Amino acid sequence: MRFDLLTLYLLAVGTLLLSAGMTLWEREARPQRRRELGILAAAYATLAFGCAVAIGRHIFPGTIISGASNLILVSGYLLVLHGVASLSGRRHRKASVILLVLLAATWVLAGSAWGGGLWNYVSALPIALVSAATAWEVTRSDRLRGLRSRPIVVGIVAFHALFYATRIFALPPLAEHFGPDILSVAAKITMYEGVLYSVGMPMALLALIREEAHEQLLNASQTDYLTGVGNRRWFFEQGEKLVQKHLARQPVSLLLFDLDHFKTINDRFGHSTGDEVLKLFAHIALRSLGPNAIFARVGGEEFAALVPGQTRMDARAAGQSLSIAFSNAAEAGIDGVCVDATVSIGLAELGNGMATLSSAMSAADRALYAAKALGRNRIELAEPVEQTAP
Repeated sequence: MRFDLLTLYLLAVGTLLLSAGMTLWEREARPQRRRELGILAAAYATLAFGCAVAIGRHIFPGTIISGASNLILVSGYLLVLHGVASLSGRRHRKASVILLVLLAATWVLAGSAWGGGLWNYVSALPIALVSAATAWEVTRSDRLRGLRSRPIVVGIVAFHALFYATRIFALPPLAEHFGPDILSVAAKITMYEGVLYSVGMPMALLALIREEAHEQLLNASQTDYLTGVGNRRWFFEQGEKLVQKHLARQPVSLLLFDLDHFKTINDRFGHSTGDEVLKLFAHIALRSLGPNAIFARVGGEEFAALVPGQTRMDARAAGQSLSIAFSNAAEAGIDGVCVDATVSIGLAELGNGMATLSSAMSAADRALYAAKALGRNRIELAEPVEQTAP
């Protein structure tokens, strides 16, 4: 099926308005991204308005309509850039204003003499630049890294930028070789690509934002709300993976921590101070155990850590260092109050009959119980499990 240029413009207007409506609908379901989705919806509506104004070029001759359409379309692309940048907390207001002022000045100064050339060739330059900047914003965003929809968004907007950049450099020699008829062909191809962009880009961005929301919910379900470390569910999920990955090649040690007399701390200093003690311990543990450890809060005042690459003697030294650092920090003052806080630790090394995380947890729990029974504020090692001969 073949479409004339007017039909393609109308199709682009319709798809962009539909995309704006869908984005506004999604905005109501994503309050955490309400502002960004509002900007993107405004961007699609602005692009639709720019296409509608462009239709008037064939009704009202002259450069005013062409210049106005180009400015409105570039404004729409800048809003897309602003919406995408806002996902990562960045803005491009100053650069956007400068670009629009320069573009408007170009149309005012050269529009009457070079209106056709500006529309056919130069007008594509700011669109290519802004689209390339949008692709770069998505690429460098740490908040969007790892999302499966991210490469799709980058691919769509990068292709759009490349298409317009190719138009800038390829169309003038083609027009010189084939004559002015090639311009109408190029206009139809541009609108075909524009319709694809008006469908693909909004859908890909919506998928990206939905995936981001899903990842945030998943992270929230696996994170302890108070300390910010992993919770019990996360610990066992990640711990099983770590054991399977490392146990055959290197030692893996498990430490169980229980803050001593924590109920007494809550009763004496209040629950807010107790919460600060928990957060202090989590902070010191993360710093002491290193980036390779899997550390989580597995109970009220109970924590657990899996440390790959450490024997039980290595882990014992790390646990003792952590215990001393925690006790000193609590005594130095929490919310202006000196707190006598200590920790008991049970330690087990996987292997030697403890080949699973659950068996190591049971052994470390017994060692922790022994540390409590022996007076607390100490670390006890679980005995290796004797393996019987078959």
